[in-house]
Amino acid sequence: MPERFLGRTLGRFRVDAIIGAGGFAWVYKAYDPELDIPVALKILKPQYAGDEKFEQRFRREASTAAKLRHPNIIKIYAVGREEDAVYFAMDYLPQGLADRLNVMTQLPEQMLIRMAIDVASALGFAHREGVIHRDIKTDNILFDEHGNAVVADFGIARAVATHTDSTGTNMVVGTPQYFSPEQARGLQLDGRADIYSLGVTLFKSATGQLPFQGTDWYEIARQHVEDKPPKPRSINAQLSREMEDVILQCLEKDPNDRFATGEALCEELIHILQERGETAAVRSSGFVSTDTLSGSVTNSRIRRRVRRNRGWWIAGGAAAALLAIGGFAATRARSHAERLRDSI
Repeated sequence: MPERFLGRTLGRFRVDAIIGAGGFAWVYKAYDPELDIPVALKILKPQYAGDEKFEQRFRREASTAAKLRHPNIIKIYAVGREEDAVYFAMDYLPQGLADRLNVMTQLPEQMLIRMAIDVASALGFAHREGVIHRDIKTDNILFDEHGNAVVADFGIARAVATHTDSTGTNMVVGTPQYFSPEQARGLQLDGRADIYSLGVTLFKSATGQLPFQGTDWYEIARQHVEDKPPKPRSINAQLSREMEDVILQCLEKDPNDRFATGEALCEELIHILQERGETAAVRSSGFVSTDTLSGSVTNSRIRRRVRRNRGWWIAGGAAAALLAIGGFAATRARSHAERLRDSI
């Protein structure tokens, strides 16, 4: 079925090859004769292109994403409809984070930090513009010819979410392995949900595996809500404690305990590079200002130091308490899991 568009011209774009597929769209490599460049063309599958309300939401969200002008957000050139095809055209970036991890399994730490700075910078900008991504994952992080990370598919998950809410369609929106706890519970989201999903992405990139895994998305969602992630250094001992702390703060269950903004996360990562004297990597990140670190970043470091030290002096008391209430806790966990299954 996706072959139906090969060789056709949609708007000014000639469709040349299939390069991927998602739950609601096919992705093609196409050619833009006006700019004389290759582009990626995302075309809605027929069951969605034929839904007038979904098409309107899709085009509206794509248009919103097209207004996000930032070096780490993919550029959208056009949004349109040609006969039975609803599409948008964007930068063609053939290599992504998922491709790198297929080859390398784990990213070297400097590469990991630089990628995280790029993505956090993009998220900070988008959140200030009122746009939440809702589906940050390895597949949606691409790389340009200079090695800079570029975030794709802003606004698309929102179009699908709005469609499922309005129609009652039984469809998982987003990717369960990367869900924030509040997303798993169907709560209202803000930018800190993207910070959590970026934390999952960083965990995967640093260790080669996801923090939570299961046989179905209900089980994975329960883990996001209830279970602590393993420490990344228990899987990759080469990872620094500073970077482990950053990843674990992104993965805090309570949004208030995560980095409040993409900028705060950016500055923390830049601070790590500065303390190592890696100023060239800081300059190459393209981040706006590295001279003064914000109070929110300083506070996040203090929280991590307190959390790390607190573990030593509460360990004995905590162990005794856990023994005393173990049976009650297990019963309560089962009950909560059942409530979670009913609510999502």
